Amino acid sequence: KSTLLRCFNGLIPHFYDGEMIGKVEVCGLDTRQHPPYILSQYAGMVFQNPDNQLFALTVEADIAFALENLSFPRDEIKKRVNQALEIMGIEELRDKSTLELSGGQKQKVAIASILAMHPKILLLDEPTSSLDPFSAKQLIDTIIDLNQKHRITILIAEHRLEMLLPYASRIIIIDNGRIVLDGNPREILEKHDVIPYGVSVPRIVKVVTYLKKTLNNSLIPWTPLSVEEFVDIIRRWEKK
Repeated sequence: KSTLLRCFNGLIPHFYDGEMIGKVEVCGLDTRQHPPYILSQYAGMVFQNPDNQLFALTVEADIAFALENLSFPRDEIKKRVNQALEIMGIEELRDKSTLELSGGQKQKVAIASILAMHPKILLLDEPTSSLDPFSAKQLIDTIIDLNQKHRITILIAEHRLEMLLPYASRIIIIDNGRIVLDGNPREILEKHDVIPYGVSVPRIVKVVTYLKKTLNNSLIPWTPLSVEEFVDIIRRWEKK
């Protein structure tokens, strides 16, 4: 999964050694022909461990770094940094040392540094893997907000689907470097067993799958992807 994401921002083939077969286009740009510093303005990536991309002394300096590196005007840098801090809800962290941040705060700062570039695509590599459930939920809510309010395309590499699945419009399951399933999340979970591919199925989906086998299928017209959807189905039963 991580390898695929690195193809989108040009780290493959420009940074990592190896043989690349095929063609990758991002916003119409061939990644072979355009270096990462160009592609990063279209597709920005947040790594699984945010410590790998936070290195400035303060949060503000870290968010501004890429813009300064690309010689953006000072006023534009200030404007974009302020916007990124506001969108991520971390204005109070502006002057804090990146060494003092919690795991969830580091993820938000890493995302803010990408947002300052105004990308069309945000790439996230297992963003909740090192977070506690509360911090993970906060981060997912922020990511969904970026997609719905700011119209940023979100690509997430993740094997735990519990919190993400209700919001996903498309799911691609990869096994040994090959796409084995690709489509609507609900349809895939209804028709295929994804556990052999290392994908953790949400508990509510497991419960509903069992109920469908023991009850009349018509009682559960679709597979709910969240507890809220299942509650909605139950309420429809009550009305009948």
